[in-house]
Amino acid sequence: MQITEIFKSIQGESTYAGLPCIFVRFTGCNLRCTWCDTAYAFYGGKKMSLDEVLEQVRQFSRSATSPEAEPVRLVELTGGEPLLQAEAATLAERLLAEGYTVLVETSGERFVGNLPRAVVKIVDVKCPDSGEGGTFDTANLDALSAQDEVKFVIASRRDYEFAREFANEHRLAARVRQVLFSPVQPDPEEKWPGLEARQLAEWILADNLPVRLGLQLHKIIWDPATKGV
Repeated sequence: MQITEIFKSIQGESTYAGLPCIFVRFTGCNLRCTWCDTAYAFYGGKKMSLDEVLEQVRQFSRSATSPEAEPVRLVELTGGEPLLQAEAATLAERLLAEGYTVLVETSGERFVGNLPRAVVKIVDVKCPDSGEGGTFDTANLDALSAQDEVKFVIASRRDYEFAREFANEHRLAARVRQVLFSPVQPDPEEKWPGLEARQLAEWILADNLPVRLGLQLHKIIWDPATKGV
């Protein structure tokens, strides 16, 4: 499989935010969102075998300073788009067998039903301002379970209204563990503007939406341009 990076950090998004987590970032993506903050994962990377990836995850799971400490048991497969590579499902299966909790973050354009059922699927629905609106595979709605999460990354009022209507139409709050509304973070190089979290919070409150406001915690802890966190 082609891998851009493997690292340990604080989980920055989803309901698992704040927990130590090991990230396996797959190389390659077939979408080009206007606000993408991981374009460096589109190309390149390193060819790694399944066993090589598993061994790196095991190494990161152990504490570098306290050998007696409990290992980190949370792993996220992300990208790019991990589901472009068939090996992602096999890797998830192996990680689950070793006792890890496995999150898979995906664009929503690929069918998630081929993943092991125990995987926590964090599925995007692309909003209009992403430039990739309409790419969501609606078959994913029936593949979701009560442990999964659906995320909307929101850049504008238009995006918010799309996300609100989509969530209501498909009764997402009753289908999944959590619906996440996250504001687009402004690009450090000013390639795209962001949406203020306060503005999104006020829209959510005005409509009494049963959603969670999601902030990218890793971009608050570290400089927003920092990679490998």
